[in-house]
Amino acid sequence: MQKNPAQKKMVTTQEAAHLFSVSSGTLQNWRSLKHGPKFFRTGRKVLYRVEDLENFFTSNPVLTIDSLPEVQR
Repeated sequence: MQKNPAQKKMVTTQEAAHLFSVSSGTLQNWRSLKHGPKFFRTGRKVLYRVEDLENFFTSNPVLTIDSLPEVQR
């Protein structure tokens, strides 16, 4: 039985792209620019830890006026 990609500890570039709605090409470009989430190489295979992906994609939220507490408005 195959695990859901979100339940795995490590995912491939294609699985990471699918999980976070970015293209695999974007992830490849970020790797070449030394930008983006941490990744690991095993030979030619690239793997991402799901935890690292979550940290990267949630680290810089865009705050809107509606996300501020009522006191600061």
